Amino acid sequence: MPAQHEWLDTDFYKVLGVPKDASEKDITKAYRKLAREYHPDANPDNVKAENRFKEISAAYEVIGDPETRVEYDETRRLGPMGGGFRGGGGAASGGGAPFTGDIGDILGGLFGNRGSAAGAPGRPSPESGDDLEAQLHLSFDDAVAGVTTSVHLTSDAPCSSCHGSGSKPGTSSSTCGRCAGRGVLDDNQGFFSLSQPCPSCAGRGRVVSDPCTSCQGNGMERRPRVVKVRVPAGVKDGQRIKLKGRGGPGRNGGIHGDLYVVVSVASHELFGRKGKNITLSVPISFAEAALGANVSVPTIDGGSVTLKVPEGTPTGKTFRVKGKGVGAGEKRGDLLVTVEVTVPAKLTGAQRDAIETLGNLFPDSPRSHLASEMSD
Repeated sequence: MPAQHEWLDTDFYKVLGVPKDASEKDITKAYRKLAREYHPDANPDNVKAENRFKEISAAYEVIGDPETRVEYDETRRLGPMGGGFRGGGGAASGGGAPFTGDIGDILGGLFGNRGSAAGAPGRPSPESGDDLEAQLHLSFDDAVAGVTTSVHLTSDAPCSSCHGSGSKPGTSSSTCGRCAGRGVLDDNQGFFSLSQPCPSCAGRGRVVSDPCTSCQGNGMERRPRVVKVRVPAGVKDGQRIKLKGRGGPGRNGGIHGDLYVVVSVASHELFGRKGKNITLSVPISFAEAALGANVSVPTIDGGSVTLKVPEGTPTGKTFRVKGKGVGAGEKRGDLLVTVEVTVPAKLTGAQRDAIETLGNLFPDSPRSHLASEMSD
């Protein structure tokens, strides 16, 4: 619940778009309409809508509760020197309106006191839902090109029978008598007032007398979900994709948590990857390496390019083909082609004779530069 000093600065009636004399029914109706419009589920990745949803929830916490609404109206009527503080007190310094406050109320917010005054009924604070994680397995091609797919997970969700109320359909919960609906109990320690969740209602402020048989009064159930994921082109193995508001459900009007999708990319039988560059190893014959050749090599998009291998190319040399890697436009990576000169494992007689003849034509040893080192 918003702190009382915020009550003086914020017109919660204006936030919900209702007049100050609006009925409780009209306030609830306005809140539900705005909550549906600005809920994070309906506005994924929209920070402005999320902040608006928080404002709407905060306003309804105050003026949606009849008794808290009375206190809010009185606080704004009295102004800074008299709004919202109860108890005895003398005159305020400076000759203003008398300060009728309990210093414990002022400091209560520092120690988790969610009620507007000791013993005053209110609504439990909204609780954000849990962040969740799901695994997504992609092929190498889909990771490079990008894809829209779905992840399957099982998580908490509002009970389909009681719609999250926890009460058996046709019944309703009641205000907790122990904490008067505040969800917390105060432990007065003289000058300070500490708060702790009410054990009777588990901090919810309401008690379910006839619990829903589907969720046993918890208001939540575990059920499978399917969430659509737009995977950007070039996603890496192990990368986490954040889906805002698609995690666990919030309580008491709180926002949903986020869903983190962890991507696992499969290997490719031909291609590899270094950042935005695609790598490929291509075998060439000795004749092609020595004489030079035009070699057709495949690309990740299903096409092919012709690689010009100059004469005298050594094994292990890498050639760069611009714009055939990961991404799009000017930011796209390249295709890195490494040539490997193949050596035949078996030779026919004619082949052996030909190679021996070729060897005799190159009398100089390629290891002559090592001779001086070995003699030392």
